Amino acid sequence: MQKEDVRNINVGIGFATGRKTFRNVLKTSVYNWKESGVTEIDNVRLNLIVAYDLKYSNTKATDYTNVSQDILDILDSTSFINRDVIKKETEYLLKAGVITAQEAKLFFGSGYAAKRNAVLYLALKHKLDYLVFLDDDEYPMAVTNTRSTAIWGGQHVLSTHLKNIIDADITNGLHCGYISPIPYLKFNDIMPEKVFRLFVEAISNDIINWDTISAVMKNGGVTYADTRILMNGEAKEVEEINHAKFISGANLCINLTKPERVSPFYNPPGARGEDTFLSTCLSDRKVLRVPCYTFHDSFSTYHHLMDGVLPIKLKYIQADSEAIVTRFYKACIGWIRYKPLLLYITQKDNYEEKINVMREQIAATLPSVCAYFGRDDFMNIAKELDRYDKNVQKHYQQFLDTQEIWSKISRFLSNRPHS
Repeated sequence: MQKEDVRNINVGIGFATGRKTFRNVLKTSVYNWKESGVTEIDNVRLNLIVAYDLKYSNTKATDYTNVSQDILDILDSTSFINRDVIKKETEYLLKAGVITAQEAKLFFGSGYAAKRNAVLYLALKHKLDYLVFLDDDEYPMAVTNTRSTAIWGGQHVLSTHLKNIIDADITNGLHCGYISPIPYLKFNDIMPEKVFRLFVEAISNDIINWDTISAVMKNGGVTYADTRILMNGEAKEVEEINHAKFISGANLCINLTKPERVSPFYNPPGARGEDTFLSTCLSDRKVLRVPCYTFHDSFSTYHHLMDGVLPIKLKYIQADSEAIVTRFYKACIGWIRYKPLLLYITQKDNYEEKINVMREQIAATLPSVCAYFGRDDFMNIAKELDRYDKNVQKHYQQFLDTQEIWSKISRFLSNRPHS
């Protein structure tokens, strides 16, 4: 990354977004890149690629495309992906005989994985070297609680990834703030701790487990940055846990210089987990955890951080509002929808046994969950488990098909002359 490098390094900055806060996050990030010196490196080209969803929070196209001129002046190119762009690219691939209409629908269809795949596709089509995914609810800063008040620090996210991605397939940073959608709970006779633990263990994966969740709950739902990493952090290889090298979908950099080593995203219809399913494809890939944090504002309560207002105490996220309980409910549904496929991919030999244990745990705990939150709709978790268990082989085939579709697209784009 030195100035004397003669070859241009083309970097994609990818967003899969649906929030009005996108432009604010982009502005904060761009000025952060400027402050870190990345924009002053002559041979680094920054290319913004945004796949946006107008339905997610009732937005309009200009909420994403109307980027101020001073931001555009810092970027080398901008691409915005909407339905018309997807249609055009799909027709291009169909005409070239690369994929079928059905394959295009699976790859570029609906959901977070499809949005990320569209960004990935355009980055490879434009022959970019690296693609950094950022989220529209994450800010380039870290917060710690080593003193009596919260201490804040800026983070050089982009430059940290660029420094470490050259000899890796993927680099993934860290997250602080409101990562977990599980609110702070006061355990009682209706919801004893052991019951909630059983419920969380039933719906969670190897990373979202009780030990990590319990620690976060005791901090009021806040995850604080590790000061040791902030002071002396080094990039470390991500260990494989149960056939997966777990990564997150943002604060993530993908090396595109060897396209055959790049895997696409997938999630079952109506589910999340696109980063988790990518994690299961990385056994023979070099995946580094790099020492840069982003602050995750999942409850959208800290927009003012981007205006320089730094709170000295972070709020406890308690289950005392309908919005917070609803967010937790939606997270539970999202988790339960992708858990069967995750088990099928990583523990196929024990799949039936694992699903039956889950079913028993959920049946035993859901009445307490419904009573505690005062909402009977949590019972839908059991129905969703049955539905996604029933379709697990179909979803597994889609997971495999998505990888095969990407291989065909990737080979085609890699062999195509630059336009």
